[in-house]
Amino acid sequence: MKHFNISIPSVKYLITFLLLCRITVNAQQKNNYNRQIEIVYKNIYRYFYDSSKNVFIEKTKLKADEKPYAYLWPLCALIQATNEMETLYPKKQYMQPVIKVIDKYYNAAKPPHPGYESYLMEAGGDSRFYDDNQWIGIAYMDAYHRTKDTTYLNLSKDIYGFMMTGYDTVSGGGLYWKEFDNTTKNTCSNGPGILLALQLYKATKGRKYFDAAMLLYNWVNKTLLASDGLYYDNIRLPSKEIDKRKFTYNAGTMLQSNVLLYEITNDKKYLLSAQQQAAASLQLFYKKNLFPENYWFNAVLLRGYIELYNIDKREMYITAFKKYAAKVWQVQMNTQNLVGTQPVKSLIDQAAYLEILVRLQSL
Repeated sequence: MKHFNISIPSVKYLITFLLLCRITVNAQQKNNYNRQIEIVYKNIYRYFYDSSKNVFIEKTKLKADEKPYAYLWPLCALIQATNEMETLYPKKQYMQPVIKVIDKYYNAAKPPHPGYESYLMEAGGDSRFYDDNQWIGIAYMDAYHRTKDTTYLNLSKDIYGFMMTGYDTVSGGGLYWKEFDNTTKNTCSNGPGILLALQLYKATKGRKYFDAAMLLYNWVNKTLLASDGLYYDNIRLPSKEIDKRKFTYNAGTMLQSNVLLYEITNDKKYLLSAQQQAAASLQLFYKKNLFPENYWFNAVLLRGYIELYNIDKREMYITAFKKYAAKVWQVQMNTQNLVGTQPVKSLIDQAAYLEILVRLQSL
């Protein structure tokens, strides 16, 4: 058996070499993200923006019976993506053009509380969804945290007021998904509701926000928590039948909620829940370097992973998303550099993928 003697200087040189290699790889990856971010952002305005009317378009090709402009949901994705872009490039204005369009969906007169319609008011509006409003509120709270501009805080407080009109004690509590539709209460309307309330509590220390967050949190965990630590989609009413589908964005909002509760209370049970949910979600959803096809659902999961990473520094979930983002670029982009697995490309897919790229670049 041969023995090799490696001197201390040789080990130091090897370590230095490996560190330089890692720095070089990271720098190349950052440059790659910058290039991809620029392409995706420009294509959003090239293919999905009507400058003559200052509105966004839902898809690259519409069916005869489809409305011509974007619903609010894709703008929920875009406003979050543009907030992240301002975090990455702080001297530029990305949110304001989107906010001006989102304002076109606001109904100040509709009782019981003002809120955002799911379609343009000037085109007749449509139903109001609690989660659509919450996603906007979450983005505005992120913008408030970054800028301390109280305009964002006040808008989020207003959204919170609308959101709580969707609460009652049927089935033990929880928020409905859609205004004036009492047939379903969803994780997707309660998870972001918890996040918005916790963000408002952190910003204002108003006890009502924390109490509301815990009211929703306890209801979701009592009603929709699965044995693996993830969450079922909804409870149907009045039958109380559980829709047992699981989606990445539901995992993401509840994971992030647990991390925020840990930060607020310092109670480790919330951190342990977040870590369990992270592990379970990666096992369930991550296959062959891809997450399921809904990019925006996946962007919400990434938010939860990043929130947890900021606490425990476990890189496996971030690494998975880096591989996912790279594979999407390789196999799910067309020749126009539009993302999507279907022939018709959508605004929400572009906005969601943009958020993923920007968040990875920011790490």
